[in-house]
Amino acid sequence: MVVTAAAAGAQQAQPAPGDAVFAIFLRGTQIGREQATLARNESGWIITSNGRSAPPFDFTINRFEMKYASDWQPLEMTLEARVRNSNVVVKTSFAMTTAINEILQNNVTGSKRDQVSARTIVMPNQVFAAGEALAVRLWDAPAGAELPVYVAPAAEIKAKVRTVTPETLQGPGGSIPARRFELTLQNPERPVNAVVVVDERLRLVRYEVPEAGLQAVREDVSSVAVRAQVARNPTDADVTIAANGFNLAGSLTTPPAVAGRLRRPAVLLVGGTSPADRDQIIGGVPVFAQLAKMLADSGQVVLRYDRRGAGQSGGRTDTATLADYADDAAAAARWLKERDDVDARRIVIAGHMDGGAVALMAAAKGNDIDGVVTIDAAGSSGADLIMLQQQKLLDELKLSPTDRQARIDLQKKIQRAVVNGSGWEGVPEPMRRQADTPWFKSVLTYEPAGVVPKVKQPILIVHADLDPAVPPSEADRLGELAKARKKAGSSEVLHLPDLTHALTPAGSGAVSPKVADAIAAWIKKL
Repeated sequence: MVVTAAAAGAQQAQPAPGDAVFAIFLRGTQIGREQATLARNESGWIITSNGRSAPPFDFTINRFEMKYASDWQPLEMTLEARVRNSNVVVKTSFAMTTAINEILQNNVTGSKRDQVSARTIVMPNQVFAAGEALAVRLWDAPAGAELPVYVAPAAEIKAKVRTVTPETLQGPGGSIPARRFELTLQNPERPVNAVVVVDERLRLVRYEVPEAGLQAVREDVSSVAVRAQVARNPTDADVTIAANGFNLAGSLTTPPAVAGRLRRPAVLLVGGTSPADRDQIIGGVPVFAQLAKMLADSGQVVLRYDRRGAGQSGGRTDTATLADYADDAAAAARWLKERDDVDARRIVIAGHMDGGAVALMAAAKGNDIDGVVTIDAAGSSGADLIMLQQQKLLDELKLSPTDRQARIDLQKKIQRAVVNGSGWEGVPEPMRRQADTPWFKSVLTYEPAGVVPKVKQPILIVHADLDPAVPPSEADRLGELAKARKKAGSSEVLHLPDLTHALTPAGSGAVSPKVADAIAAWIKKL
């Protein structure tokens, strides 16, 4: 059932007025700042801002002003900006269901009229202060709600709330209660996922588009000293791990206290690129936090950590590759091996999604790892898997055969250009900015057939068969590679037919104990 949030205005909770500064990051590197103010007057609410983002956006906000009525019905917007070498002024006035735009660009004036929903949320591209209105409207929105968003002056889209998760932002100044909203933005070309975090004052904390590597984070919570905490186990302890020139921040979960001093098997949990936090929050479920507790309850010491450049971990992501993430995992394994409570002969690395590739790469070149578990990992090359995922997405869009083939051809062209470093002609610049990164190149060129034979440790391949991104056949392919190894440890493939990629039964908010039970039983055989 779809819940609409358009009629909730009479009971809308109201935010605390005040100033905010947003730091803008692209793939872990800060590229800009935006100063914002939310104010209240007799007519309603006013959001103003100014700021600048460096290339590749090259976007300067000279003046942004958005006026809403007290019930958050939009009244008028003014945006004076400079996009690269072009001056742009957009003035928009709103009736109940109409947006009238006057656009001045390089001394050429145009106009545009759009039909919009009542109480639409006005969010021009790259103006993050406009998200203050989104924060207010999201606060009481349940999972399943749809909110209208007018991307002025282009078009109105729907933002569907997939999950709502309470979280606490922990920092030196204390804790800030917040809510984390996972959204799907129904853009005309294809859906895009976003994450919005709102604090208890109904103010925007963070706006993120994970697949683009784009984040706008309020500066008072952008420090690595501040961490979003969704779940914490009774035996969790915060730890710091020395990596290659920076520190990784993590949580160590230990078994319940027993008499005597025992050395326990250890499990190192390695997550995917997104989400990059140590708890691996997927669909509102803190997958790794729950998995860590179950593994610890069965006798393992469990380490999970924020990926480099995320959460409280240091390091940069703009130049990072799968090999770099494997080096980080190897450093974490060495850290475990040095602990007095860990059995140095039974250290297992368990990688989820593309963390599976990282786990295999770390094991292939490290002597501190005694076993490998992959969870929903691919057996095909990165390039082949991404093409498979792209084709599945296009099938869901129900495009004409001509349009479908054109998009497939464009995806193939982008992948060739990323790998070869040339051939970008005809590729839209925003797509190039998103794809032309060291990380994406390392994903495309990742070949399990070249890595798995180098892994001499035992391998357990676990697959949640309801994973929409990685089909069950990928586990079988990976299993064939593992079985074909020479002078190597054993290999097993375990299919879990009723679990999703969050390792939960469909519709559940809890990780299934089947995963931890399988890993714990397998470790006993090492």
